[in-house]
Amino acid sequence: MITELKRVIDQVSREKGLDREILIKTLEEAVKAAARKKLGSNYDLEVNFNDEIGEIEVFEFKEVVEEVTDGHVQISLGEARKIDPGCEIGDSLGIKMDTDEFGRIAAQSAKQVIMQRMREAERNIVYGDFKDRRGEIVHGIVQRFDKGGIIVNLGRTEAELPVKEQISKESYKQGDRVRAYILDVRQFSRGPQIILSRTHPNFISALFENEVPEIAEGIVSIVQVAREPGGRAKIAVTSRDSDVDPVGACVGMKGTRVQAVVQELRGEKIDIVTWDPDPAKFICNALAPAEVVRVIVEEDARSMEIVVPDDQLSLAIGKKGQNVRLASKISGWHLDVTSESNYNQALKDAYDSLLNISGVGEKTALNLYQAGYRSAEEVAGAQIPDLTHLKDIGEEKARKIIEGAKQYLEVKEAEKALVQEAGVDSSADEGAASGEIDGGFESPAEEAKEETTDGE
Repeated sequence: MITELKRVIDQVSREKGLDREILIKTLEEAVKAAARKKLGSNYDLEVNFNDEIGEIEVFEFKEVVEEVTDGHVQISLGEARKIDPGCEIGDSLGIKMDTDEFGRIAAQSAKQVIMQRMREAERNIVYGDFKDRRGEIVHGIVQRFDKGGIIVNLGRTEAELPVKEQISKESYKQGDRVRAYILDVRQFSRGPQIILSRTHPNFISALFENEVPEIAEGIVSIVQVAREPGGRAKIAVTSRDSDVDPVGACVGMKGTRVQAVVQELRGEKIDIVTWDPDPAKFICNALAPAEVVRVIVEEDARSMEIVVPDDQLSLAIGKKGQNVRLASKISGWHLDVTSESNYNQALKDAYDSLLNISGVGEKTALNLYQAGYRSAEEVAGAQIPDLTHLKDIGEEKARKIIEGAKQYLEVKEAEKALVQEAGVDSSADEGAASGEIDGGFESPAEEAKEETTDGE
């Protein structure tokens, strides 16, 4: 015979997806709590659900004694044998109680505890379902708004799309469908909190994985993503199959694959570039469609000077610097983009400064420039080990170059002091002094420089 209680347990278990044994255990604990509240804590109680008859059974346990001193926990041998003729002194006798005596209060208390445990069990199930789904894309419906955040109905539970995870130019209204990336799943006493994002770089990666079979199959990989959500994004891709073009796979026939992602992101532009293990080559790819003429790499500072044709400077930098910012973000290098004419002028100025150092010819000047030295002042501040790791510069030559730079600066300081002492306009006299030196007077340092230059 199936009782009403058993029917309710089976129905809740089936409809809510809750473990039946957990429900029964919860019910037993609820009735036990209600009984203790009614009878007091002195009673030794045990509660069991009898699945055969579909009823809760409550047993009060008492010790069988000769003389009763506490009727709550003891029973005389005579009374005990009326219930169980085989019991003896010292036995613990379970006496079945009438659950009806707990009354309405006990029933209400049991109901509240059951509902609470059911909610806890449901929350645990939801958390268990979503905790391993971080990084997935989910579909939901905008349910309501909370302090700028969007509460999204995912079916069995709700998720939050916070303000900072929303694309600024997007707007939603109640009932709109939305796709988002599961950024985090947290467990709280009030239930799991599922955080969604539409701005995270991995949202683009997940969208492409859905659109590009080669990515889902592991043939093409997305190495890095850089985004300015709602504006532009760059993704770096590579292929483990030489016959599969990673960029072409992501773009798709007539751009269908990339356009599907762009449409989902409400028009966010996406540049797909080929990843390269060589940072300089990768930067050239990342700055496309701008053409790169030269790359000067400073490994220690993780910095690159990028030289582009004059007519492509604005293209390389992008609107409000967006293109070079994204290229820097996706590569992890600081980038300084300059035009070819500016670079050549800077190179000439640097060469002129470096060539004034005794012992430095054109090859050494180029070597120093490529190492990041742009003036005699910078060379004078260097240490010998700083220069010895450069090509064709040994310890002795490094020492002479540094000393030559210091001597050159001393001469310049002396010239400046003479001009100031004479009370003549600084700019005019500096030009005259320079012309005088160029016109026929040569210092011993300059003579030594000529000899070294000839030998380079």
